[in-house]
Amino acid sequence: MRTIDSWLNEYGESHQNPTNKLVHWICVPAIFFSIVGLLYGVKLPFAITEMLQLNLAILILAFVSIYYFRLSVTLAIGLLFFSGFCLYLAQQIENQGFTLWKVSVAIFVIAWIGQFWGHKVEGKKPSFFKDLQFLMIGPAWLMHFIYKKIGIPY
Repeated sequence: MRTIDSWLNEYGESHQNPTNKLVHWICVPAIFFSIVGLLYGVKLPFAITEMLQLNLAILILAFVSIYYFRLSVTLAIGLLFFSGFCLYLAQQIENQGFTLWKVSVAIFVIAWIGQFWGHKVEGKKPSFFKDLQFLMIGPAWLMHFIYKKIGIPY
């Protein structure tokens, strides 16, 4: 199994341009949230508590967390907090009467347009064209910068 540093270094090779980096700081979390939002709308016939019905987002995020924990425990903890925030945001959007799947699809489409534009500016293809696992590395790549800035080893 590859190390987290190996993944992050290879991902970083196609993310050197400052404009593309900025685009990724906006679009990667937006895409992550939009996927959570889409999956959140798929309710499962089980309740976690009286207030929280199990949905596909919670189930998939459990497996995503296992993937991240295998790469880096500390990054996984940060990504768990971000995942929890995404779940909370999805719940709030739904509670406010918005159609969550429509909001999620709009964010997804706009964010992917941004991502491809960023890579056009960069002049390099997105990493996931080489290996689909890079779709999972993008959020960890951003989180590792936050960790470095505040002095948390990853």
